[in-house]
Amino acid sequence: MPAPGFRNVALVAHVDHGKTTLVDAMLRTTGVFRAHQAVVDRVMDSNDQERERGITILAKAASVAWGDTRINLVDTPGHADFGGEVERALALVDGVLLLVDAAEGPLPQTRYVLSKALAVGLPAVVVINKVDRADARPHEVLDEIYELFLDLGASDADIEFPIISTVAREARAVTGVGTPDDDADLAPLFEAILSAVPPATGDPDGPLQASVTNLDASEYLGRLAIGRVVRGTLRKGEPVVLLDEEVDEGQAPLKRRISGLLGFVGVHREEVDERVAGDLFVLAGFPEVEIGDTLAAPEHPEALPRLSVDDPVLRMTFGVNTSPLSGTDGTYLTSRHLRERLEREVLGNVSVRIAPTDSPDVIEVAGRGELQLAVLIESMRREGYELQVSRPEVIVKTVNDVRHEPLERGVVDVPEEHVGTVTQGLAPRRGRVTDLRPGDPGRAVVTFEAPARGLIGFRGMLLTATRGTALLHTHHAGWMPWAGELPHRQGGAMLADRTGVTTPYALDNLQQRGELFVGPGETVYEGMVIGENARPDDMVVNAVREKQKTNIRTHSHDEGVKLAPPTVLTLETAIEWIADDELVEVTPKAIRVRKRILREQDRRRLAKRAG
Repeated sequence: MPAPGFRNVALVAHVDHGKTTLVDAMLRTTGVFRAHQAVVDRVMDSNDQERERGITILAKAASVAWGDTRINLVDTPGHADFGGEVERALALVDGVLLLVDAAEGPLPQTRYVLSKALAVGLPAVVVINKVDRADARPHEVLDEIYELFLDLGASDADIEFPIISTVAREARAVTGVGTPDDDADLAPLFEAILSAVPPATGDPDGPLQASVTNLDASEYLGRLAIGRVVRGTLRKGEPVVLLDEEVDEGQAPLKRRISGLLGFVGVHREEVDERVAGDLFVLAGFPEVEIGDTLAAPEHPEALPRLSVDDPVLRMTFGVNTSPLSGTDGTYLTSRHLRERLEREVLGNVSVRIAPTDSPDVIEVAGRGELQLAVLIESMRREGYELQVSRPEVIVKTVNDVRHEPLERGVVDVPEEHVGTVTQGLAPRRGRVTDLRPGDPGRAVVTFEAPARGLIGFRGMLLTATRGTALLHTHHAGWMPWAGELPHRQGGAMLADRTGVTTPYALDNLQQRGELFVGPGETVYEGMVIGENARPDDMVVNAVREKQKTNIRTHSHDEGVKLAPPTVLTLETAIEWIADDELVEVTPKAIRVRKRILREQDRRRLAKRAG
């Protein structure tokens, strides 16, 4: 008989190893969805960018019932940039499902999430997924998983984990290493969870202590606090106190009644009267609540240790859009709008930090990586914000009077003929290949270490050189001594010298000089980057020149203009491509690159003064 009560379990894995797909299968198996209900794949990836990018960005919870036991499932991101979400999710649970691809085996993010789980003493259920792949090698992968546990200093008890082989897409599982039968279901997985993950603990009759690990908002209830009851019982309508790190000594903590209490039921939230120790909650009534705060009984206000996450490694500036085209697309344009939006982001995202700069119109934003910052910028532009952002730079620290910078460990999965492309691309960036082994048929897996600074722009270069066939995953691997100067892009910027609309005639002449970022009929302004020069120096050009109309003809008919399609800069490629004296202008409808100083005379005057 399954143990009564409930279990809290997080799904952790490397990118694309099947976490969200397995959650879908578990929801279907337990009857959360009706037999004929139309449900989109990856139902937990509800955010627009999550569905477009095919990745999980935010950790989310759902609840399923197996026999007499309720199991709270927390789906977590696989990208290292969103490691803060993983750390928050682990604070909610008593065990993890560690998913590993039966062909790819443990990869960098597998090591990262497992190290975090072991650090807080969470038991694991190992799930070897995609065992139906033609290139699956489950026995070798299991050996690699044992090696990973040992490398991370796991105890004997940690290594005694259950092993389940699954085909998550088809909701089939079998105990041990093997291929599930065609008529198999996920029962072995649920039974492994009940046996390996301990029931949620905590004294339901003790003084209340509840930890807030996430925030959300509702049009009707206002700010929502999401977290776990550590001790006691949360009851709707009862008074509780909010303990935060800003309360001064001797000052009474904020006391208020709980106006709304929700619990997870399936993939939805439903109103409940109480949540007991060990359970997850969604609570309304405290607009002032922040991540890491404690909700406690008024008669025993004891604070829990605050949630801590790894420090950011990259920073960039977000500023008010000052281009001649500012205000034409967006709704939120001022520094006040920008600051309020970033302050809201910091409240709900513990791995993002903001800081003031010398200019009141520019704010410094620090995060885990390019992808995390790009997701934030993309979210803001979709909400109607206009802004201009700088090239990311690494955050350095001094260790024993020596300057250190972040070190990244990465894995590239590429066709075998492009292995040389990877190694040649890493060499000038101070990268070092640490492992090279065969992957899928015709592909190879290259493991490397490199300074984070050298990997800015590496992803775009790799995708271009391999025609989009490379898969790159990186994560923070500590700190290394400063590696010195590193190369950036090869060519200089091709700059417009005036405001106007680009013409085919002008672009036809310019495409011989480099790579264009704009096509005909686009509005440009002085100082806007319209392409990359084939030479390393910047080139100021007239992109709006029209052909002079005369009666003199040297041919029987005019030669037709043949323009190559322009290179379209995405948000990520633009951020990686720009130099230190350039900015990316981001609006709801456009992504443009520009010089910090738009007028050529001003740039020359500044260069002369600096020289």
